[in-house]
Amino acid sequence: MSLGKLYGIGVGPGDPELISIKGARLISNTKHLFVPIARIKKKSVALDIVKEYVNEGTNVKELVFPMVTDKSELNKRWDESARIIADTLESGEDAVFLTLGDALLYSTYIYLLRSLRKIHPDVNVVTIPGITAFSAVAALTGFPVGEAKEPVTIVPTSDDLQAVRGAIELGGTVILMKVGKRLQNILDLLEEMDAIKESVFVANAGMESQRLVTDLRELKGENDQTGYLSTILIKSQARTKQ
Repeated sequence: MSLGKLYGIGVGPGDPELISIKGARLISNTKHLFVPIARIKKKSVALDIVKEYVNEGTNVKELVFPMVTDKSELNKRWDESARIIADTLESGEDAVFLTLGDALLYSTYIYLLRSLRKIHPDVNVVTIPGITAFSAVAALTGFPVGEAKEPVTIVPTSDDLQAVRGAIELGGTVILMKVGKRLQNILDLLEEMDAIKESVFVANAGMESQRLVTDLRELKGENDQTGYLSTILIKSQARTKQ
């Protein structure tokens, strides 16, 4: 069996002009385009970003990756999606899978690839990196991510904010991703740690709905949707633990 090749493409944070030339070319040339969605009938953000590069006649297939934490359900979805992609590759055709930001940074693509390699361990995969959301946020706000020997810590926020607290105590730049419904708790923590004035917030970077906030106190009391597709950058001084 001669398998086709899978191209995993990071499409960046939202601005279509921030897609790499290589990524845009592959998207334009592919016959089979796979895009992630959070639930059936919901629009694919990744597809919306690249729509100007998709040729008429391209077979676009949506793969559902629900926003759940149940590992068994997630594994089932990843395996199902990998099987769908494998069917195309087994026909000898190449395929493209899109993902927001960079393909290998907190991406569904990572898990999809693992499932695909369970089916075909020797599958030929080419991964095209994308601009991360935090790089776009830094550019939009003029925020220096790394200076001198200061650390840069990336934290995917969770309901337990101890990792965020620890990163702020370490000092340097702290990048908070996957903020979502935890925004208000994060704001409370930033105020408590006297870090809120040294932070910036951007949601939907590069999209028409982009929102940029440099005084995060303005976000206090807003609803859970405010934190969707958002990133917070924090400049912190190292704290000495008592």
